[in-house]
Amino acid sequence: MSGMIDIQNGHYEREGFELRMSFSVPRGAMVSVIGPSGAGKSTLLNIIAGFDQLKSGSIDLNGKDVSAAPPAARPVSFVFQDNNSFAHLSVRDNVALGIAPSLRLSAANDAVVMAAISRVGLGDLADRKPGALSGGELQRVALARVLVRQRPILLLDEPFAALGPGLRKDMMRLLQELQAEQNLTVLMVTHQPDDARAMGGDIMFVGDGQVRAPVAAAAFFKNPDQAIATYLGN
Repeated sequence: MSGMIDIQNGHYEREGFELRMSFSVPRGAMVSVIGPSGAGKSTLLNIIAGFDQLKSGSIDLNGKDVSAAPPAARPVSFVFQDNNSFAHLSVRDNVALGIAPSLRLSAANDAVVMAAISRVGLGDLADRKPGALSGGELQRVALARVLVRQRPILLLDEPFAALGPGLRKDMMRLLQELQAEQNLTVLMVTHQPDDARAMGGDIMFVGDGQVRAPVAAAAFFKNPDQAIATYLGN
């Protein structure tokens, strides 16, 4: 095994639902995860993050077997569609949670937090509360928290689904920039095949109880098999 994410002979089972997987994702890859609703895309991210457990098989992250490790011990950051912001905390404090849940920061850590906020374009809004931010700004807060956590794997579950087309493109461009700057290994669930195409990189298809190994986006759309063609509406 040599990837940043390696799952071998993985078998997940829950109330009649099964998902099987064997794949490797290399360090620094950008991977879009697509497939029909209910196929198990979010479950796949939860398995990697440690929120759901495999019935059998192994998970290696960053060269270590984490099959039995709790979420906090895994080298993973997770961004959800609802962005995980705490309404009573400022932007600065929401980002600072990524370093210190107590919010007691050294001067050096505070500088790291402010640099991350500035990097995602929110430098003038550090004292604002989430209720005063737009949907796109809230997702920028979530990405700033990712930066300060400094974990090599980033999982995103439809993070930009609630945004309009133009803002969604802006956020995907920011994500691409941050991924390249930090050499992050990214898995992003999306219901929009066009978003997966725009992100480039690789695509993983989840369907019929199977997580397929990632393939290059160009090849994925050029030669779809019957299951993928049906999903794409071809």
